[in-house]
Amino acid sequence: MSDSTLASSILQSKQQRGIAFMPFVAAGYPDLETSLKLIPAFERAGAAAVEVGFPFSDPVADGPTIQEAFTIALSKKLRVDDILNGIGRLKGQISVPLVAMVSYSIVFRYGLTAFVKKAKEVGFSGLILPDLPPPEGDDICKQIQAGGLDTVLLVSPSTPASRLEKIISLCSGFVYCLSVSGTTGARDTLPPDIERNVNAIKAKTKLPVCVGFGVSKPEHLAQLAKVADGAIVASAIVKRMKEATGDPVAAAEEYCRELLKR
Repeated sequence: MSDSTLASSILQSKQQRGIAFMPFVAAGYPDLETSLKLIPAFERAGAAAVEVGFPFSDPVADGPTIQEAFTIALSKKLRVDDILNGIGRLKGQISVPLVAMVSYSIVFRYGLTAFVKKAKEVGFSGLILPDLPPPEGDDICKQIQAGGLDTVLLVSPSTPASRLEKIISLCSGFVYCLSVSGTTGARDTLPPDIERNVNAIKAKTKLPVCVGFGVSKPEHLAQLAKVADGAIVASAIVKRMKEATGDPVAAAEEYCRELLKR
């Protein structure tokens, strides 16, 4: 873990702020250039890392808000290389670690070795692979890590204890803990068992544990600060951009600042 830029940034931010904040960018929404501008904006707002979602036509766990954003991005013929090359243009402008949320089917079609090499070159620190379960993921995660990128897999409240340890063993940057089973989407309250679920993961790893799905309010971050290392905010950011009457980037940055005021 000491070699992981992603883990180090999360733990440092946890120490300084009480919780590491990881906002989400839907690449290509509402267009590629706007989505790229979000990354330096999120760094200014205090992000410890930024999650970059690669649009996918058959999302695994994305709720309606992110699905709609991805549909808009894909309708503009956005390609994987457009995203990767766009991220590459940000080199020298940002220092915050970037982690790609990408379906393994996209990586597979691109070619695992080629995708890892390109992602590393343009500035990604890791990959979140929502649809890569063990044991299928064993060799794939080893190859990704050998290529210099962290791997992050998802754990849900319904993950059996027998699989939990195996999934955690394939993670290197952090463990992505879903607050609920099902799909993403902003919620009024986080589930009452979140503390127990995070502690169950922490008992099995020294990696940071970050919680996503439904995180959308300053109170949520305050609640998570008591138990988790990081908070991932996705749907609520996309929703704020959609509802913005002016610049969606400015609206998203201001929303992130509101979340971190706590």
